[in-house]
Amino acid sequence: MSQKESHLLLPVDSAWLALERPENPMTITVMLRVEGLTEARLLEFLRIYWLAWERFRYIPVRRAPGWWWEEDPVFSLHHHLEVVGGQLDRQALQDWVSARLNQPLPTYRPLWKFWLLPDAEGGAALLLRMHHCYADGLSLQGIFDRLCPPSPQQAPVLYGASEQADTGRWGRAANAWLRELTASEWPREEVGPGGDIPRNGGTASRNALERATWKSLKLVNELSQFLVEPEDTDSSLKRSLLGRRQCRWSQPVELERFRRIATHTGVTINDVLLSCVASAVRNRLVADDTDMDEAVLHAAVPVDIRNRLPEGVKPEPGTLGNYFGTVFVPLPVDGESALERLFRIKHETRKLKKSWQPGLSWALTGSASLIPEAWRQPVADLFYRKASAVVSNVPGTREQRYLAGCRILEQMFWVPQAGDIGLGVSIVSYAGQVQFGVVADEAVMADPECFLDDCLQELECFPL
Repeated sequence: MSQKESHLLLPVDSAWLALERPENPMTITVMLRVEGLTEARLLEFLRIYWLAWERFRYIPVRRAPGWWWEEDPVFSLHHHLEVVGGQLDRQALQDWVSARLNQPLPTYRPLWKFWLLPDAEGGAALLLRMHHCYADGLSLQGIFDRLCPPSPQQAPVLYGASEQADTGRWGRAANAWLRELTASEWPREEVGPGGDIPRNGGTASRNALERATWKSLKLVNELSQFLVEPEDTDSSLKRSLLGRRQCRWSQPVELERFRRIATHTGVTINDVLLSCVASAVRNRLVADDTDMDEAVLHAAVPVDIRNRLPEGVKPEPGTLGNYFGTVFVPLPVDGESALERLFRIKHETRKLKKSWQPGLSWALTGSASLIPEAWRQPVADLFYRKASAVVSNVPGTREQRYLAGCRILEQMFWVPQAGDIGLGVSIVSYAGQVQFGVVADEAVMADPECFLDDCLQELECFPL
C-alpha cells in the first residue's frame, strides 16, 4: 500500500480506539426520520456527497508507532448500507435500534454503517453508527448541515475533504500555544542586542512577567482542581456494566417552552436542560433509597473547544475529527425543588465556562493513545470515575432540512460512555423542537423510558 493511502491518526482521534472496551464501545449513533427516503435516493446521496470525505474510505489500523488510516482496498458502498423491510411501530423501532447499539462494527472495514428502514411508522428511519475516532458529534452535525439544505430543490454547494496528516503542525502549534500560555516571550523593545533581557526592564517586561506568573499559577490551580475533584458516590448508576444497552427517545417538545423558562428565571436554555436531567437522576436515586444528603454525582458534559484552539490546529469548517473537551458538572441531586436545582446548575456552569477544564481534559484524553497500555486504565479512571452519566447537547438547525430531497422530520443521536459510565443522555434541538434521548446499560437502568418521562416532567415544576 502506498504512502499516499496511509496517514497517521492524530492523538485526539486515536484516543477513542485506545479507550475502547468490549462492554462500552466508543461508537456514536445517529437516527434521522426522513419523509419518503428510498434506497435509490440514499445510495446516490452517499455516493456523491457522503464519500466526498475521504476518511470514510479508510480503516483505522494499529501499526507502530500508533494508529494509521489505511484505505480499504475493496471498499464498496454496499458494505455500509443495509435496507431493512417491515412496518415497525415506535416500540418495535426503539427495540430494533437498541439491538444495533449492541452489534459490533466489523473491524476489517471502515468503522461506520447506515441502515435504512423505509417503511417505519412515522417516516423512513435512517440510522448511522460510526466509531468516535472518525468524528465527534459536532463534526457530524456540521457534515449534515452542509449536505442537507433548507430546500428540496437546493443541492449542497460546498462539501467534502481530503484526508491529510500533517502531524508536524500539531507540534509547532503546541509549542506556540505553550509560549502564549506562559507569556514567555518578552516584548521586542525590551530585549538587548545580544538577546538578553535587561535586569531593570521597563513596564512592558514587568507586565509580561506578571502575565506569565498569573497564567502559570492558573494552570497549576486548574489542573489541581481537576485532579482532586471527588469521585462520584457509589450508587445504582455505578454498577459493573453488562455490555447490553437499551436506547429510547422522547417525543419532541417545543424549544420555545425551554426558552420561556430560561428567560423567566434568568438562566440559559442549557441550564434548563441540565436541570431536567438532574431531576431524573434524583428520582432514580430516591427510588433506590440512596442517601441524598451524602450523594455526590457529576455529569460529564462535552464542550466544543474549536474556537479556543491555536490557529495551527484550529480545524477548518467541515473537517472531521474530535475537538471537544469535557467538563464535570455537579448534579444537585439533593436539591428539594426545581428552582433550587436550576439555580445551582447555573452557578456551576458559570464557573466551568471560565475554567480551562475543557482544554485540559482534551489534552489529557489525547494522551491516552500515547501512553503505555498498562497506564491507560488509570488515566481513564482519572476521568470517568468522576461522573455517573454523560450528557451531550447538540444544537441543530432552526429550520427544517432536506436529505436527498426528502424532508427530515426528526434528528436524534446517542453518545458513547467511556470507562465504567453506563448512562448517556443526549439532547437535540432541531427546527424549533427539542428531544431527549437516553442509552443505558441494563445493569444501571432496566427501563430508560421512565428516565425520559422524568426529564420532561421537570418542565411542569417551573413557573411560567
